[in-house]
Amino acid sequence: MTTTSMLYVLTVLIWGTTWIALKLQLGVVPIAWSIAWRFALAAAVTLGVLAWRGQAKRPPRDAWPLLLAQGLCLFCLNFLCFLEASRHIASGLVAVCFSTAPLWNALNARLFLGQALQRRVLLGAALGLAGLSLLFGGEVFSHLDQPGTLRGLALALAGTYCFSLGNLLSGALQRRGLVPLQTNAWAMLCGTAAVALYALASGQAPAFDLSPTYLGAWLYLAIPGSVIGFTAYLTLVGRLGADRAAYCTVLFPVVALNVSAWVEGYRWTLPALLGLALVAAGNVAVFWKARAIVPPRLPSRA
Repeated sequence: MTTTSMLYVLTVLIWGTTWIALKLQLGVVPIAWSIAWRFALAAAVTLGVLAWRGQAKRPPRDAWPLLLAQGLCLFCLNFLCFLEASRHIASGLVAVCFSTAPLWNALNARLFLGQALQRRVLLGAALGLAGLSLLFGGEVFSHLDQPGTLRGLALALAGTYCFSLGNLLSGALQRRGLVPLQTNAWAMLCGTAAVALYALASGQAPAFDLSPTYLGAWLYLAIPGSVIGFTAYLTLVGRLGADRAAYCTVLFPVVALNVSAWVEGYRWTLPALLGLALVAAGNVAVFWKARAIVPPRLPSRA
């Protein structure tokens, strides 16, 4: 398995299991403060790793606008949008909205970078979106006529678009020679400050939970979920391009459902299995490379 493949699998497995930790954090601590504590710890750990490696240096001055924008898009606005959306629509519908990230990445790369749209990426994203719609069909179609659904859909799509912009910003920083481990540390600090200011402005007093359950969830979300997960994913953005790397977002819910089958007794149905097959087909469409057939060389005539 290549390094890129290992990063891809690592990202899918980590982010496909963070939902457990997110559920365990629900309780006495306001959601915004849980996000702030998560990225504050992740930034501190990342800076500690950089200091240990002798790489803890401030980014150049002209990179700070991009870092601030990345912090707002990846570590603040998208999380606030998703969590607010989950108050209005089912988590399955949020997952389906998030799976449109490859499409947004492809369109944004076309709009801002002038990159051509790749048909296989669009096909793979469409197959993945159709597959997730089958996987979460019960949740998706039973909530479409409820009050607040349109607001929830708009928030989930807005969060996905912020995530997409954060992908492109990370790619721009990598093209300047900055690596994700360095940029994430400073961007996470920016995101932490923004979320904390939002919480204070909305009247949410700082709170923390010292219970073993909350602490365990906090550590998992901050270190594997953020330090490792975001570094691995954004490295993929630099290597594969934002559109292909974002197909991870289609596979996260599949991992989550498999974990749910083991932990919570989720039962696979025929539509869900068909959806899983479509997601797998989309993955093949995005990453399969056709090999050119070289005709045999004919013997030369004397």
